[in-house]
Amino acid sequence: MGAYEYPLIIKQLLITPLRQCADQEIIYRDQKRFTYRQFGERLARLGSALQSLGIRHGDTVAVMDWDTHRYLECFFAVPMSGAVLQTVNIRLSVEQIVYTINHARADAILCNAEFAALLAAVRPLLSGVKKIVCLTDDGVVPSSVTWDGEYEALLAAGDPAHVFPDFDENTRATTFYTTGTTGNPKGVYYTHRQLVLHTLNGLAMLPFSDTDVYMPLTPMFHVHAWGNPYNATARGLKQVYPGRYQPEILVKLFVTERVTFSHCVPTILQMILAAAPDVDLRGWRLIIGGSALPRALAQAALARGIDVFAGYGMSETGPMATIALLPQHLRDGGETELTYRCRAGRPVGLVDVRILGTDGAELPHDGHSTGEIVARSPALTAGYAKNPDASATLWKGGWLHTGDIGTLDRDGYLHVLDRSKDVIKTGGEWISSLGLEDIILGNPGISECAVIGVEDARWGERPIAVVVAKPGAAVTEDEVKAMIRARAETGELSRYAVPDHVVFAESLEKTSVGKLDKKKMRVLYGAVKAA
Repeated sequence: MGAYEYPLIIKQLLITPLRQCADQEIIYRDQKRFTYRQFGERLARLGSALQSLGIRHGDTVAVMDWDTHRYLECFFAVPMSGAVLQTVNIRLSVEQIVYTINHARADAILCNAEFAALLAAVRPLLSGVKKIVCLTDDGVVPSSVTWDGEYEALLAAGDPAHVFPDFDENTRATTFYTTGTTGNPKGVYYTHRQLVLHTLNGLAMLPFSDTDVYMPLTPMFHVHAWGNPYNATARGLKQVYPGRYQPEILVKLFVTERVTFSHCVPTILQMILAAAPDVDLRGWRLIIGGSALPRALAQAALARGIDVFAGYGMSETGPMATIALLPQHLRDGGETELTYRCRAGRPVGLVDVRILGTDGAELPHDGHSTGEIVARSPALTAGYAKNPDASATLWKGGWLHTGDIGTLDRDGYLHVLDRSKDVIKTGGEWISSLGLEDIILGNPGISECAVIGVEDARWGERPIAVVVAKPGAAVTEDEVKAMIRARAETGELSRYAVPDHVVFAESLEKTSVGKLDKKKMRVLYGAVKAA
């Protein structure tokens, strides 16, 4: 027969953990515990169940669920069947959910019973969906939807000896939709080869040990929970899935299951710190991504014993592109260490990151030359589904254009200064909104901050700070402006960086994945003028 060609397909990630870590546990909240051995059997049963539902190679299976063991099983069994897993962002508007399911041409939907009312309302609008399966924690199946089966019942009837086939490693494995500043969400897709290579990068770069316990704090519908369910499974780690994010549940699971490794956006970290003022959080390593890691937040986490550091990427990069794992010489316990923890870090294996000027020429890696961050790697998406124009723009000149502005130093450390659309162009100078936010969050009375640029007839744009004060804190507009003015007087910032106005809000607008929604804030506060 000749040599086995060994395609880089997702089922290969299971070889080592199922053989060497068969007794390791996977946990869902306080409701379900099972071993990797049982996990392998459940995957076989799910593959068999999908086949019995009529799912074939190339079909699309959409999943609407919280972060559960079921989602983990779908991460594997659906693409291992040759089908495409669509992870539906359940926090989008109803219109956008309908658009993404139809655009992906989903053939089947696996839907949490909590979303039954939504599904019932939009079912007539879903043009290609043939089968719908109910996902439920308690076995109660809502009558508002005509279901084609209940998840656990289908698994019980499935074949535990079902064999997943080999196929071309360039077969599409997953797709999900990312929202931009305008238009409909764009479909980002990944092949088996890309996901396997992204996982191998994660295994090589992330500081996993055999005793680690993994719990995602990033929605599994968002870039495969940053790829870490694949990483944790391939490494054979104990895994804990928290379902819907509730602060008290997250803290309880951290304590009872002795979680050591997670990842989240800054707002989730803020939520955890506030929800667990008296809990010992030592031994927890957290990657912060999605938004910049503020120095004040990093200091607060470190003070609580959390080993916190930033990572950088986007939906189109898989997402892991760089990570701020610090070598020993940068762990000085002082300002240098804090600075590097909050920066984007260095590119992971096989990722080539460069900085391009406005003319498209590469800029020197000197830590000062500022331009757009571009990247290449075998794990980057090839483009957007059914959107050749946007795909061509994304990959203009053979580099994936991130739309972010930054610098690279001679040692390869990336410093992300801002999103290109969020840089404030005022008085002939570019002002980093992220830099201003970092300074403002240094005020102990402020819990959240967003700096946006609003149109100005004289200067083009002017910065406005939108802040959320901590309960009981007495923070004034003059106080916030004085913080920026003091930095400007030292030459660290431009004098144009002092905000024209400071808006005090009860909360900040956020996207469906917890990032600051500056697009929405520019609409809300665009008419604000200096007092």
